[in-house]
Amino acid sequence: MITVPRSAIATRGLWPWLVGLGLLVVVSLVAIAFGAVSLPLATVVDALRGVGDPANVSIVRELRLPRILVAALVGAGLAMSGGALQGTMRNPLAEPYLLGVSGGAAVGAVMAMAFGVQAPALITGCAFAGAAMATLVVTALARVVGGSGDTRLLLMAGVVVGAFANAAILVALADAPPERLRGALWWMMGSAADASWGAVGRSAAALLLLGTALVWRARDLDVLALGSEPAAALGVDVDRASRHIFLVSSWLAAATVAAAGLVGFVGLVVPNLARALGARQHRPMLLLSALYGAVLLVAADLLARTARAPAELPLGAVTALVGVPFFLSQLRKVAW
Repeated sequence: MITVPRSAIATRGLWPWLVGLGLLVVVSLVAIAFGAVSLPLATVVDALRGVGDPANVSIVRELRLPRILVAALVGAGLAMSGGALQGTMRNPLAEPYLLGVSGGAAVGAVMAMAFGVQAPALITGCAFAGAAMATLVVTALARVVGGSGDTRLLLMAGVVVGAFANAAILVALADAPPERLRGALWWMMGSAADASWGAVGRSAAALLLLGTALVWRARDLDVLALGSEPAAALGVDVDRASRHIFLVSSWLAAATVAAAGLVGFVGLVVPNLARALGARQHRPMLLLSALYGAVLLVAADLLARTARAPAELPLGAVTALVGVPFFLSQLRKVAW
């Protein structure tokens, strides 16, 4: 049996974890306090306990807290999905949005909504199916052209699948009523505005189940990072392990799409940040990515709803402002 030394599991001490937890607490409190109606910190604490003005309690507990929790869970899920995809592909540029996985999930969810489906469970199931199909198409295209491990081929295949996904969504929405069209388009740009306690429960369940599965397969990811031939020599069924990790990562990305729409680049930026903080092995990298992914998306959602208040920016646009420059810098490193 392959074992990973305990020293390899640790990051550079506890400080990345403590800093991440501190940032998450601070950003969450700020996100609860600020909005269309700003609340003092003492009022926020009382409202969280269910004490004080009923209007303030409703704002905090029914509007802002579910939204923050959904953003945190979506950010954690995207970061873990991106980290696992990067590991199984040995590709630091891999992430659900760029590989077309999120686009495939969006096709499934938007088509379900276009046909009048309203049950969240059915929409989530359609998103899962779309993400799985997009994953199969991307890897098949890259393999047919010249090899699924080539960074450029994977990215080009992801761009093609993403473009097709956008076209399919537009076709599905062509005859949709105006109110459904506006809602779907806003959802495609990413938003946590419709967060509810039901969405929190579904997102938490998906993250707990699928995130645990990825952490459990972390040793396989460590071995796959050595390359296909060394991994096979160490007793890992490379095709089977890669397929399983890919599928679980896609399902996790699909759950985030169903909860908050298309939010890109979180799965690209955060795993690379976790590695920079010292998480070299995949188990601590995935867990640290989940923590900082939650921080990033809660902060991005706060910026989205306060930067041009009372108007609200698309959440996907805010994350793209961070992700695109980072992607270009990483692409230059890979190219050279």
